[in-house]
Amino acid sequence: MENARFENAGRGELDLSQPTHDALLISFYGIWEMGNDLPSAEEALNKIETASAIRRVSFEAQNLSGWDTGLLTFLIKVIDTCTQKTILIDMTGLPQGVQRLLALASAVPERAGARKETTQEPFLSRIGTATIEFGRSLPELLAFIGEAFMAFLKLFTGKARFQRHDLWLIIQQTGVQALPIVSLICLLVGLILAFVGAVQLRMFGAQIYVADLVGIGMVRVLGAVMTGVIMAGRTGAAFAAELGTMQVNEEIDALRTLGIPPMEFLVLPRMLALMLMMPLLCLYADLMGLLGGLIVGVGMLNLNLMEYINETRSIVDLTNLCIGIFHGGVFGVLVALSGCLRGMQCGRSASAVGQATTSAVVTSIVCIVVATAVITLICDVLKI
Repeated sequence: MENARFENAGRGELDLSQPTHDALLISFYGIWEMGNDLPSAEEALNKIETASAIRRVSFEAQNLSGWDTGLLTFLIKVIDTCTQKTILIDMTGLPQGVQRLLALASAVPERAGARKETTQEPFLSRIGTATIEFGRSLPELLAFIGEAFMAFLKLFTGKARFQRHDLWLIIQQTGVQALPIVSLICLLVGLILAFVGAVQLRMFGAQIYVADLVGIGMVRVLGAVMTGVIMAGRTGAAFAAELGTMQVNEEIDALRTLGIPPMEFLVLPRMLALMLMMPLLCLYADLMGLLGGLIVGVGMLNLNLMEYINETRSIVDLTNLCIGIFHGGVFGVLVALSGCLRGMQCGRSASAVGQATTSAVVTSIVCIVVATAVITLICDVLKI
């Protein structure tokens, strides 16, 4: 019989025997793989169920040439039946790999409720949590503003400790290198504002007042607002990323250890550079916006070039120009404070740098919008 088994070693074979009256031995021969014609587990299951005296089932796999999930499926069916009938199972005769896979398959499943389920926090609860977090961070914000003010006082007295060439480098980064994006955005904003106004004013034959609309809108508010938003996404995010990376690398801690105040060495040059450059960038943005309106007025509305320029000069006075420059100076302070604050508050991981950068941009834009509303209200109260 053994010779016949080995002759058919190319496919899986099965042999059931009883060494004793209460034991069943299941022997495997050949290759037990899914592609072969494998014996059914019904023969072994019927043997177990009909023989009431069987109390132990063991396996023999010395003549097993190969196996895969086909053997595992057969064994799982036999083991499940033996478990239901409280029959002892001896798997020592199986290959080690089969025993490990069976142990893994029969592992105890995770108990329901053992893992903490994630539930969405209610809306009002999220608002309350955000309010509490803001209240906790308010002292830190006030402390940062106070330290920045003291650093400026030291600057005026000549005692601030920072490298002068770093200041010129940051001025170049926040000023000259920002001109291309400011030119593009503000020119397009002037074009759009003039085009929207022209669509309505042309209905009344008042195309010349496009110059008034673009002039007042760009010089008084829009030029500064668009420049502030651009610098928030460009420079404020860069400040937060730079300081956040230094926080992760513990460079700021090293400065404190050496007795160098990070507020003076890192924050002060960035704030000073942006405060100096923002009013100049606003003037340049106003010019590009007026140029965009001029292109629409002369090219689309067929207005005379000198007529458009004279109308712009008559409506744009020094008051509007000063208000726009004041907007720019305020936005420069807010963007620099937001970027440096979020960078100094950055955590100690790589993901914290990204979060600090995002928070800096969001904080800067929110501060710009709020500051614009406040300044506009003050100007309306003062009748300017």
